[in-house]
Amino acid sequence: MHKRNALKLAAAGLITVLLGYAGWSSRFASQAEAGAAIVQKPGERGFSIGTLAFSPCELTQRNAATTTAAFCAPFQVPENWDRPDGRRIDLKLALIRSRAAAPELDPVVLLAGGPGQAATQVWSHAAGSFAPLLEHRHVLLLDQRGTGDSHPLYCKQSLDDDTTAADIDFDTVHARTRACLDEVSRDADPSHYTTTVALRDLEAVRQALGAPRLNLVGVSYGTRVAQQYLRRYPDSVRSVVLDSAVPNEQVLGAEFAINLDDALKAQFALCTQTPRCASAFGDPYASLYRLRDALAANPPTVEFRGPRDALPRSKPLDAATLAGVVRLFAYTADTAALLPLAIERGLQHDYAPLLGQADLLTDDLAELSGSGMQLSVICTEDADLLVERPQDAPLLLGDLSKIWRAQCAIWPRGNRPADFHTPIESDKPVLILGGEFDPVTPPRYAQAIAKGLPNSRVLIARGQGHHVMGSGCLPRLVGRFVANLDARHLDAGCIADFAPTPAFTTFNGAAP
Repeated sequence: MHKRNALKLAAAGLITVLLGYAGWSSRFASQAEAGAAIVQKPGERGFSIGTLAFSPCELTQRNAATTTAAFCAPFQVPENWDRPDGRRIDLKLALIRSRAAAPELDPVVLLAGGPGQAATQVWSHAAGSFAPLLEHRHVLLLDQRGTGDSHPLYCKQSLDDDTTAADIDFDTVHARTRACLDEVSRDADPSHYTTTVALRDLEAVRQALGAPRLNLVGVSYGTRVAQQYLRRYPDSVRSVVLDSAVPNEQVLGAEFAINLDDALKAQFALCTQTPRCASAFGDPYASLYRLRDALAANPPTVEFRGPRDALPRSKPLDAATLAGVVRLFAYTADTAALLPLAIERGLQHDYAPLLGQADLLTDDLAELSGSGMQLSVICTEDADLLVERPQDAPLLLGDLSKIWRAQCAIWPRGNRPADFHTPIESDKPVLILGGEFDPVTPPRYAQAIAKGLPNSRVLIARGQGHHVMGSGCLPRLVGRFVANLDARHLDAGCIADFAPTPAFTTFNGAAP
């Protein structure tokens, strides 16, 4: 597979010495009650929580001029927690204030996906999902070390290449990885930018806030962070919400190809079962592979206008580009509904819709594809467990693990706890959300996680894809769950209102 697109596919996926809790808790126990309340004097714009002083700030978002008002506090930690006198790094910590006059003392924490996304940068897209939570609690946004404005491991020269070869050029993969490593190593040791080390950062933030219990909300890779934090610091957790969850025992990347293929088959089956859709597109799954094979044999150069600037562009469209676009289309119900039409247009040599979307995705994933933090996570936590999967070779994505194994032969590895990949077990209240057609974290993952969580409940949104917390009634259900901590008796009847989005027969929408 073309390396540039393979890396972008991997980036969309997403994927130690413990801090002794007993010592820290005894040290800060006296601060827990008093430090958790906001102290704000008349006329002051800022406020303090625990030992942290928050002041007004603005959160930015990629490809947009708009900002979100928040409160930020400086926070610094050792890069290597076992050498506290060594290099220190600044973390971006922000707080979205509750609308309540007297908010609850236990905040909500957003744990972003990727690996490589930054909580402060995705907040603008996640804000609607958290509206019911903000009625009673503050929301904390901590850019995980290596992301956003938390000492990012971002390579100016992307890990991607710009060729259009159908096969992976491993010499280029190695060269780009070494160049990225050389760049980030000027002021960072990448082996300390793993999930396990990031947990210590979050616990340090909690202690600085006065040691309140946390309500964790993890999305995609963030669900790994949430489960690991729950295991390491169980007394620090009040509740957990896992949206599009990855089981601890799952190796990131091992099932990307088969999960996408299964989701596409299920989505396209809806079209073949609908007379108007079947009449327009026949079998979209078979059509997709015909288009893939045609592009692999003879990739065309396509003239189109950029979707953001409307400027004329010319780019090749190969099978790997198609795979990347299809995978990202499959993430949500609305974009998945466009796939049968886009595939049919491609078979008719109208490639502009596909190239326009590929252009958007290339830009949106630029930071993830150049993220050294992503490699720090995958190389430490998963790469040595990845094995070749010849059964994936004929599938749309192929065997992505080849890329990671090649990169991780060069990238430094941190320490992975012996129990890192063991299933989570806890009696804490946990709500697990999933989408029926999730192409990355299918519903069976949610059911597997729930086995070790007796006070958990799984809610699967019919017809939906990846990251469902913001859909329909789910924000309201999450709000109720965090308020009451009773997943089993949560009135979730509204989940029955979810349904797949009918496939578009034209770009104006589905057939009536």
